[in-house]
Amino acid sequence: MRKILRGLMKLFGWKVDVTYPEGVEKAVVVMGPHTSNWDFVLGRVAFYAMGIEGKYLIKKELFFFPLGIFLRFIGGIPVDRKGKNNITTSAAKHFEENDQIYMVFTPEGTRSYSPNWKKGFYYVAKRANVPVCIGYLDYENKKGGFHSVYHLTDDVEKDIQHIKDALKQYKGRFPEKGIDGK
Repeated sequence: MRKILRGLMKLFGWKVDVTYPEGVEKAVVVMGPHTSNWDFVLGRVAFYAMGIEGKYLIKKELFFFPLGIFLRFIGGIPVDRKGKNNITTSAAKHFEENDQIYMVFTPEGTRSYSPNWKKGFYYVAKRANVPVCIGYLDYENKKGGFHSVYHLTDDVEKDIQHIKDALKQYKGRFPEKGIDGK
């Protein structure tokens, strides 16, 4: 199946860098730049081609029949974003319960330019005591994969800036909506 998906990506002109962080069984994956709804589709196919089963937090309201079956199949984890639920604790619990898990976040939180990233990925990674894998989709070069592994410090702003700096070199489908708005 991986070869078929790599062939499909190649057919559309995309190259998937199939190397991923060796020895990293559990990680929060920060994907960027996130400028299009196609990012999820391409990223999901790339993960399948790499043999990685990514997990994604999705609002529980979308888990109705039959859509819920499909969302779970592609790695969706339902979360209740209302009330006094602690999504960080809930997400971190998945790391405790699984021997291998890559939980994917797009901290820009939107497909438009956003200078202020959502910090949920940071708190989940800290709570679960896992590294952050920096993943990318580069529409300009039609390539996707992992940039690097980053071990968070206790300085959230410094850590986010490090990740932004790593992702600035990649162009989203709509570059003006990317990491630095250019």
